[in-house]
Amino acid sequence: MSHKTDLIAAIDIGTTKIVAIVGKKKENGKIEILGISKTPSKGVKRGVVLNIEEAVNSIQKTVEDVQFSIGKEIKDVYVGIAGQHIRSIKNRGYINRDSYDDEITREDIDALINDMYKIPIDIGEEIIHVLPQNYIVDNEIGVKNPVGMSGKRVEANFHIVIGQVASARNISKCITKAGLKLNSLILEPLASSAAVLTADEKEAGVTLVDIGGGTTDIAVFYDDIIRHTAVIPFGGDVVTKDIKEGCSILQRQAELLKIQYGSALGDLAKEEEVVSIPGISGREPKEISFKSLAYIIQSRMEEVLDAVIYEIENSGYFDRLSAGIVITGGGALLKHLPALVKFKTGMDVRIGYPSEFLMNDNNSEVNDPMFATSVGLILKGYEHIEKNKKNFIAEPENIEPEKELKEEDESTNKKESKQGIMSTLKRVFTDIFDEDDAEM
Repeated sequence: MSHKTDLIAAIDIGTTKIVAIVGKKKENGKIEILGISKTPSKGVKRGVVLNIEEAVNSIQKTVEDVQFSIGKEIKDVYVGIAGQHIRSIKNRGYINRDSYDDEITREDIDALINDMYKIPIDIGEEIIHVLPQNYIVDNEIGVKNPVGMSGKRVEANFHIVIGQVASARNISKCITKAGLKLNSLILEPLASSAAVLTADEKEAGVTLVDIGGGTTDIAVFYDDIIRHTAVIPFGGDVVTKDIKEGCSILQRQAELLKIQYGSALGDLAKEEEVVSIPGISGREPKEISFKSLAYIIQSRMEEVLDAVIYEIENSGYFDRLSAGIVITGGGALLKHLPALVKFKTGMDVRIGYPSEFLMNDNNSEVNDPMFATSVGLILKGYEHIEKNKKNFIAEPENIEPEKELKEEDESTNKKESKQGIMSTLKRVFTDIFDEDDAEM
């Protein structure tokens, strides 16, 4: 198994870009990124795949680029999932054990987690992650890891992430049609959190805000526990659209304006500085002042931030986040954005770079907020393997069925039948007890 786990490949299917990334874990626990490639995303809107054929073409192009750069073929991948259909709920479960004296085992905890996958949810929805928050053993509350303790009744509070089956199935279809095997779907804000948040921040209380093109993903941590996740169905693209309409220019010109001259604070932009935009098809050029551009951006970003604040308040932890807000994603690089966030929320703000777990000598290209999710998917992939490895060691007889599964997968790829995809998906979903809490 080891030769397979040397390299991990992940794909971040975003609204504006699709990223393929390959990484390797070094002895010191840091990740070395061997190859990364990004392609403009087609067929994806607000984090959801709408046109499978276009998305598959984009995925294939990105994967070919990265394969060429590392000189190896990619077979199986970890993939992020986001989109406005994602919601999270809280639940509590318990098991009663036969005797006080036996130690609580990992199997007891797994049984408790497995039980959460059976809770009733709406038709057309699927459980993506079951994240244990804390445990109660008999009357001892706030236990982080009950394994090895004695007790008769074990209870746990869970954070459960739910998504639409159709959306997950479309991602699965895209990956299969691109000739790859889907290892596991991972919630994107969890991946970004793994890449940019420090252990101290998660303990003190922090909100990760990942501003993408089509969605803004949120994860709230407090006392080292994930408290809330949400996906807001708009991001940097609404800003570009507003500039395009407000200045009567083309989409690509609006995007360039935003990146090169944009600012999130109108008051800080200079009135006298203007940029000249060539007219459409030989018409007169347009002059746009930095100040009016900044006001357009600010009013849109404030709307995004209002939605973010609503979600943080929803989590019930707004007043307890000592480490404030960490912004990441491509939208985090907008000039003066930290100042606007600080002004709107009154919280401490920093920009999150995925350098925390990267090798120092790594090419600086990867150390960019826009690759936070991609790097996080690699980290989550390793956690996923670690968890499964434990299960392998415990039950060696698992290895044979695993072989059969692979053959089954290949035949599924060939048939591409709906049922095949559904059963693969079920496997993918049940595979994912979350990794974040594997060590709990």
